[in-house]
Amino acid sequence: MIKPPDAESRAFAIFVADALSEKKGSDVTILEVGPIVGYTEYFVVCNGRSDRLVKALADHVCRHSREQLKRHTLSTEGTERGQWALLDFGDIVVHIFRDQERVFYDLDGLWEDAPRVPYEPPPPPVAAMGT
Repeated sequence: MIKPPDAESRAFAIFVADALSEKKGSDVTILEVGPIVGYTEYFVVCNGRSDRLVKALADHVCRHSREQLKRHTLSTEGTERGQWALLDFGDIVVHIFRDQERVFYDLDGLWEDAPRVPYEPPPPPVAAMGT
């Protein structure tokens, strides 16, 4: 029997997606992979336009999760080179790619059978909109 995804895991995936969006992560997608893979509930995937941004996004998600929710990664990979970073929180796995690497690895296509969690990034703060 396939167990339904945990509401807390879904909320954490959205929290991570918001953290990525607020720091200029683009094309943020949340995939519900739990029923397919069994080792995690969600993939959160996003793009960073440069090596520096990929690293900064990974650092921000780790720091924000730790400070706000006391959640720590189980492992982190790829942050040295900055072309792709993987943050494993257990129930959530975060993939941050440079644009070219996301196209090459095509996780969205590889996991096309996984339901997408509807996600809209939060609007930018009023001050950032130039008013």
